[in-house]
Amino acid sequence: MSPSPLLVRPPAPASPSLPPRRCAPAVSAAALRTAPTTASTSPLSRMSTRCRFAASDIREDYSTPIDVVADVKTEKIVVLGGSGFVGSAICRAAVSKGIEVVSLSRSGRPSYSDPWVDQVTWLAGDVFYTRWDEVLVGATAVVSTLGGFGNEEQMKRINGEANVTAVNAAKEFGIPKFILISVHDYNLPSFLLSSGYFTGKREAESEVLSKYPTSGVVLRPGFIYGKRKVDGFEIPLDVVGQPLEKLLSSVENFTRPLSSLPASDLILTPPVSVDDVAYAVINGVIDDSFFGVFTIEQIKEASAKVRA
Repeated sequence: MSPSPLLVRPPAPASPSLPPRRCAPAVSAAALRTAPTTASTSPLSRMSTRCRFAASDIREDYSTPIDVVADVKTEKIVVLGGSGFVGSAICRAAVSKGIEVVSLSRSGRPSYSDPWVDQVTWLAGDVFYTRWDEVLVGATAVVSTLGGFGNEEQMKRINGEANVTAVNAAKEFGIPKFILISVHDYNLPSFLLSSGYFTGKREAESEVLSKYPTSGVVLRPGFIYGKRKVDGFEIPLDVVGQPLEKLLSSVENFTRPLSSLPASDLILTPPVSVDDVAYAVINGVIDDSFFGVFTIEQIKEASAKVRA
């Protein structure tokens, strides 16, 4: 969302006998984007600069402050499943960009104690029973990483119904953006795509795009790698994922003709870093022109814009 126009209170007119003032360059609206402040801070931030007379026959410097009042937009996101593998990466990336973060998950605060963890508000709860008016207060975007495996009913519930519930709650409370972490379809045959996992994900996608046609974001990554923490142990998925990503990306031009073969993407689709997914989410939070469905390659491009 673009910052509001600057309101500038000019200095008092100079005496006719004095030479014209030379001021410091104007502060652009983009330069005023700052890290979010606490909820008690006024949304108007006051800044000042100084102008000086400069002439060979004048020894004194006459300085008059200019008060620049700007409506500086802050971001606050609610991450559903924020204590999980992908969710925690999103929380960490958001904190690094000065975005206020609230996580809602069944487990609440994670057990590890990385420095960024203390900068997140951790809530324990279930999307089907949570008090959304307390969770969503002040949020500018909701990010859902909800998903999982199990029997057919379980997969439909967690991948589909849980996300649909969250989308409708966000819309009802006027949250301007919703970002969903979905999944690449791997060019699978239709009978495999009819499983509860994929039908649930596509149901959730449909709800996001329906309720948020000009601000909803659906990311479709494939295999996501990174350092995954489970019960105090770190599983280095990047040991396999990173070399595989480089290999498959390097031969993509040669393997592309094979992509029409059923299920070929299970072998040919490059993995994606969890950090790329996280920073693509951040791009969706701060860039109003970023909405719709995004492929693996587009996720990497969006991530690069933010990480640059």
